[in-house]
Amino acid sequence: MSSLNAHVIVIGAGPAGLMAAERLAELGHPVRVYDAMPSVARKLLIAGVGGLNLTHSEARPQFLARYGETSGRLASWLDRFDGDAVRAWAAGLDIETFVGSSGRVFPTDMKAAPLLRHWLRRLRAQGVKILLRHRWLGFSADGALRFEHAGTEFDVGAEATILALGGGSWARLGSDGQWLDWLRAQGVACAPLRPANCGFDIDWSAHFRSRHAGAAIKPVRLALAPEPGSQGTQGELVVTEHGLEGSLVYAHAAQLRDCIEDSGSVLIHLDLHPGRSVEQLALALTRPRGSRSQSEFLRRSVGIDGVKAGLLFEVLGRQLVAEPAQLAQAIKHLPLRLLRPRPLDEAISSAGGVRLDALDDRLMLRQLPGVFCAGEMLDWEAPTGGYLLTACFASGRVAGDGAAAWLAQKAGVPTRS
Repeated sequence: MSSLNAHVIVIGAGPAGLMAAERLAELGHPVRVYDAMPSVARKLLIAGVGGLNLTHSEARPQFLARYGETSGRLASWLDRFDGDAVRAWAAGLDIETFVGSSGRVFPTDMKAAPLLRHWLRRLRAQGVKILLRHRWLGFSADGALRFEHAGTEFDVGAEATILALGGGSWARLGSDGQWLDWLRAQGVACAPLRPANCGFDIDWSAHFRSRHAGAAIKPVRLALAPEPGSQGTQGELVVTEHGLEGSLVYAHAAQLRDCIEDSGSVLIHLDLHPGRSVEQLALALTRPRGSRSQSEFLRRSVGIDGVKAGLLFEVLGRQLVAEPAQLAQAIKHLPLRLLRPRPLDEAISSAGGVRLDALDDRLMLRQLPGVFCAGEMLDWEAPTGGYLLTACFASGRVAGDGAAAWLAQKAGVPTRS
């Protein structure tokens, strides 16, 4: 077994790991980045196929609220690198950005690949070395880092290490969560990995599934039941063979998942016609139906057709209630029971991982001095909309600064910022 030595090692070449490496290089430290995959930032590239959502433009209080109960801790990360900093950083890579109608921030060409190419070019110019197809295997008996490459195992020593290994979703892209056991063996407190930003199962009938799987439901409002007087949140859902997914369900995924864990299932209400009140719908439904079918009557009287009409029939049965006020109420508050979240590997992101209280303010593990963590492997979560990527960048920045401060402390020299 051979042995190598390096100054600072980053394990994981995703957004958090690359940001940590860049920050360390800016501060003058030699950095090696190891990754198990044959290319870097695969999840970033796949997520950016439909448009790379870098961050969000909303005001800081609303932005922080997206991180739920961890917002207090993440505020300190975002103090160092927030949404404005993300845009400035992208501009430094010659990538201009714009704010979309929803407040989300994208590169002007919407693509992830040009940004990644420019970033890797700059990292190479800064002296960052990236070693691919190097799988981390945990720690050796003497605390060195164990790797496997091309069938050979070897140990690497480092004065500081940053782990940016991702969570447990989309394992085919490199985030397989195997690191959990290795860190737990070192006494590091970790929460189980759970799906976040995921779809949920509903027991559709075979008829509904065959006709509507893949159909988008928009516009629609979703409210968690019971929420007296709540109008819910408006957005878009997608019917799948298994249930529902889409940005609107992702925005509530953490609460929905937790409710299911507590109670076995959770009831949601859909408003299929956000633009009209119950009273307006009831009035329109009083018109004579005549010889028209129920589907045609719904389409002509209130503009409900396609998958929305299918949902009404799925929940109420083929014989819809005849009383206009009751049918209007169903259109505005259609109940659907979610049975379980989709599996972790299908989720856009994961919750759980290294507990935040296992880390100091520099994101160094209390159990393993000199080892830092960043990105999705930490126990926080956020909905889609740029919040995930912003916090990954920010945590990488904090970990990079933390590792630099640790090295300076060991050397007995003043820290640089």
